[in-house]
Amino acid sequence: MMKNIESDLPLGVTMGCPVGIGPEIILKYFHDRKDHSPVVVIGDLGVFEHVAAELEYNPTIVSWLPGDPVRPGTLPIYSVSDLPAQNLRWGKPTLETSRAMVACIEQAVQLIGKKQKHLAGMCTCPISKISLKQIGSPYPGHTEMLAALTGIKKRFRMMMAGDRLKVVLVTIHEPLARVSSLLSTNEILDCIEMTAKTLQRDFGLASPKIGVAGLNPHSGENGMFGHEEEDLIAPAIAEYTGPATVSGPWPPDTVFHRAVSGDFDGVVAMYHDQGLIPFKLVHFHDGVNVTLGLPIVRTSVDHGTAYAIAGRGLAQSTSLESAINMAFAIIANRTRRSIS
Repeated sequence: MMKNIESDLPLGVTMGCPVGIGPEIILKYFHDRKDHSPVVVIGDLGVFEHVAAELEYNPTIVSWLPGDPVRPGTLPIYSVSDLPAQNLRWGKPTLETSRAMVACIEQAVQLIGKKQKHLAGMCTCPISKISLKQIGSPYPGHTEMLAALTGIKKRFRMMMAGDRLKVVLVTIHEPLARVSSLLSTNEILDCIEMTAKTLQRDFGLASPKIGVAGLNPHSGENGMFGHEEEDLIAPAIAEYTGPATVSGPWPPDTVFHRAVSGDFDGVVAMYHDQGLIPFKLVHFHDGVNVTLGLPIVRTSVDHGTAYAIAGRGLAQSTSLESAINMAFAIIANRTRRSIS
């Protein structure tokens, strides 16, 4: 994964669900980290003190306020809630923990925003979609919430990124039966354009190579197994006029192998599992979720709250470390482009 790059402002890491593995992996990250890039946690001071005691970690937890310097060797926390930590139960979210989970996200966005500018970007720990629903949130997940909080109405997408494979999805959380009807030449072209821009701006690739996956087996086999390739996907590729080299539609069962082998810098996939199954096969422990189209830098771990193992000391912080490192690298790349 990319090496951390120093930033003038700290990166904010949101706690995620307080009774999931978010606090645990954050504590592990701070316990194991070998660099001193400025990172602060947006969360609940009492929760972290409680979790550290339960898991027998001994970090130097300090309270942080906007503008404070980040001292190396400490775990600085900007506390946005005061939950009764002793009464919380692992894997058992409540209305209070769910509201605190959302408050962390909202506060992080405010601290990044133009009015405050106290954070360089954000990295998010996992939240519970069921918890969002229980407190009446209109958002199904992080991505949609962050788009609303930053004033983005439509053009945002999810990239799953690692050193060996980067995948961007045309459709995300949709039933498989609906995917074909949701595809259009404009949507596919928009996804190609956002992928190309991200690979250039955020990953420093001057002329990225993008492979576009077909929808059907064998990429339709000249219409034998479907017509989306010739009716929708090929026209989108033909319409692209940017600096990237875009090719396809390629058979979905080979395009990801070709990307891992170096033929492509990124793959545009038509639906969720088409892209995420090969991605998680390669990057199960160190994958990063990057939100495209936001005015702020946002990366995330590529896993959920893992309620079944929360509080047992089993969760790994590898994906969090990768997400933090990637956020710093993206911030540095954007800074270089704005200066040059």
